[in-house]
Amino acid sequence: MAVITMREAISQAIWEEMERDEKVFIMGEEVGVWGGSYAVTKGFLDHFGEKRVRDTPIAETAIVGAAIGSALNGMRPIAELMTMNFAFVAMDHIVNEAAKLHYMFGGQMVLPLVIRAPGGGGRQLAATHSQTPDVIFAHFPGLKVVAPGTPADAKGLLKAAVRSDDPILYIENATIYQMKGEVPDGDYTIPIGQSKIQREGKDLTIVTYSKMVKYSLDAAEQLSKQGIEAEIVDLRSLRPLDMGPVLESFKKTNRAVIVEEGWRSFGVGAEISARIYEEAFDYIDAPIQRVAQKEVPLPYNSHLEQLALPQVEDIIQAAKEVMR
Repeated sequence: MAVITMREAISQAIWEEMERDEKVFIMGEEVGVWGGSYAVTKGFLDHFGEKRVRDTPIAETAIVGAAIGSALNGMRPIAELMTMNFAFVAMDHIVNEAAKLHYMFGGQMVLPLVIRAPGGGGRQLAATHSQTPDVIFAHFPGLKVVAPGTPADAKGLLKAAVRSDDPILYIENATIYQMKGEVPDGDYTIPIGQSKIQREGKDLTIVTYSKMVKYSLDAAEQLSKQGIEAEIVDLRSLRPLDMGPVLESFKKTNRAVIVEEGWRSFGVGAEISARIYEEAFDYIDAPIQRVAQKEVPLPYNSHLEQLALPQVEDIIQAAKEVMR
């Protein structure tokens, strides 16, 4: 298997799907001439042409609205938003149209739509450009929310998303575009809505996704040196949410730490914890711990920003707490 970056895996997935199906096209701010804000679509315009690589105005409502319209008319658009924070501008289109039209019209309409958007903090872009609002969008039935944490998953899940007839929000963490990993050769997809064991262990279960997969794996290696073997479950999708591997792991370890980059209040960790308490109460040996971002708008100052964001050491401390 080739070892490539997260950026390359995402780029390969889009390129291959555009080669495979002429109905697939990409649209967004600077996706053409500049090759994307994070260079994901570099070279696409020269190869596919301006009809299939469409630069748009700085208008997220127009981007998502036009993508919905084209999907309803048989195309398979990939709409790129420069950042997840700008998805709020197109909130009505995303949650009141894309997520609901198939249901409200009794299945007569399909929306094969992928909305790509990088999110997360750690780049000194200040409070309004550094949020991790994944759970907000996962709240709405009808919209699938995918957030991979490895290059292999990034490629396989994105190819599956493009081939799906459902509207899918595909979230990329902007600080791990350069992270490398093995990616299978050839054409492959990964089913959306299936969690994965990224590391086996026997002492506690760490449930996480996206960028925090890498942080959790790093924490697990340090814990292993202290005789604590953590099993890591990567959710990969927030909706649909696959709790099967989470519950199986928890019934083995009887302890859990939930790790997310977003804020703790009303977050992914709260949902996962509630489901464990509801469905595996008899297996609990210690209170579930949650690791998340501090409850503040993310600071611009780099030192304060890192203090606010969850770190590997926070995961280690939470793991030791549940092991006491």
